[in-house]
Formats: sequence, C-alpha cells, structure tokens
Amino acid sequence: MFKKKGKSHLIPNYIILLLLVCLALGPILVLFFNSLKSFTDLGTNPIGLPRVVLIENYVNAWVQGEFATTLTNSLIYVVFTVAGVLVLGGMAAYSLARLDPPGDNFYLVYMLTLSTIPFWLYVIPLFIMWRNLGLLDTRAGLVIMYIAFNSPFAIFLLRSFLMSLSRDFEDAARVDGANEWQVMTRVVIPIMWPAFLTVGLVVGLGVWSEFQAALIFLQRDELMPVTTSYYNFTQRFGRDWSLTSAGAVMMIAPVLVLFLALQRQFVTGLTQGGIKL
Repeated sequence: MFKKKGKSHLIPNYIILLLLVCLALGPILVLFFNSLKSFTDLGTNPIGLPRVVLIENYVNAWVQGEFATTLTNSLIYVVFTVAGVLVLGGMAAYSLARLDPPGDNFYLVYMLTLSTIPFWLYVIPLFIMWRNLGLLDTRAGLVIMYIAFNSPFAIFLLRSFLMSLSRDFEDAARVDGANEWQVMTRVVIPIMWPAFLTVGLVVGLGVWSEFQAALIFLQRDELMPVTTSYYNFTQRFGRDWSLTSAGAVMMIAPVLVLFLALQRQFVTGLTQGGIKL
C-alpha cells in the first residue's frame, strides 16, 4: 500500500516533466516539419505534419547558403578554441588549485569580475587593437578571442573539480620522483576527464552558436561561421520559410546530436566537482 501511494504521489511530477519535455521539443519538431514542406503547405499548415515531404529543401538550402564552407569554418573554430581552452585553462586551474601561487584569490576575483562585463562595452577598443595587431578578419584572431572569452569558465570549473579531488595519488607520484608536469599529465588529467569533457562540450556549444564577435570581426564570406552565414541566408530568403527552416535544422543538428550523445558525461562532470573524494 505504501508503494502504491508513493507512485500515485509522483504522478504530478511526471505530468510537469512531460509538459516541460513538450515545451522543449515542440519548437524543434515544428521546425523540422516545416523544413520538409512546400511554401504553400507551410502557409496553410504551419505546425502540422507535411502533406508532401520535400527533401530537396535541404539540398537547395545547402547550396544556396554555402553551408559546406560555413559548417567547416565553425568546426575549425570549435576544435581550435576547445583545444586552447582545455590546455590553458587546465594548466591555470592546476596552478591555482595545487601550486598556491601568490595572489591566487585576487586573480580569481579579478577574472570573475571581468568575465561579467558585457561584450559591447569593450568591443570598440578590442576592434582597434585587433586591427593594429593584424588579427582583424582572420581565423586566428577569432580563435584567440574565443579562447579569452571561455577560459574563465573553464578555469573555475576545473579548479573546483581539482579542489574536490584527494591529493593522495599526487603525493604518491611525487614520492616516486615525478615532477609537477608529470603529476599533472599522468595522474591528474586522467582522473579529470569528465570535467574536461564538460568544459569542452560547453565551450564547443558556445562557440558554435556565437554570432556577435564573428559578425563584427570578420568581413570575408569564406571565413564566416555557420551562424553569421545563416543570418545572411535568412536576409536573402526571408520569405521562404521552408528553405530557412531547412537551414536552421542543418545548423543545430550537429550540436544537438553531440549533446545528446554526451549528456551523461556532461552531467557527471558538473556534479563531480562538488563531491569530495
């Protein structure tokens, strides 16, 4: 009787969760359905299933929007940014958590304060500096900017994860003669892979969807990421909702698949940072 009562007590929770799932998946499903409709079908049936499935919408959007180039550009920006953030953020987090450098608390407060400043407050001096350094309208300039934007988050999360780890394995490695670099690369990093995976996933999603910096600091079409190219695509084909819906699906599909595939590791990395081992 107690179990039956407990299950019936959870019914409102399941109803609320079901409603939240519908709210989250509903717009995505409507977008996918619209990407398979003709212009007439979408006008008369904007939220229902397509009467006739038109796969050629994706072909036309792929060619007209030059998604082969822009998706490749976005992938380049994501890979190099994630690699830079993990390397630099990992070393900085290890230094702050284990080496106790002078002024570490001041640095954390300084980094936290600056990371809360809106991008639009310093975009003009940053634009001038990038132009003087020759980094304007270059892939390297945008990647450096993305690394700077995302490093504070990586350092905070990785440091929090490191603070929760026991130092027994590290002390044992030092007793065996390992230096700090060997301790970090051979002992700490293998234990921290859930946190690194979480940082990489969050940073990758952020870079993939970033729009403002790419729109301001890039002028050449061949360097544009998928977000800015999709914006230009919607300006050209704004009235063809089927075509723009197909482009939107192609833009969000890679990150959606990646997140669904790694969601368990993502949650593990976020939660283990608060668990004392």
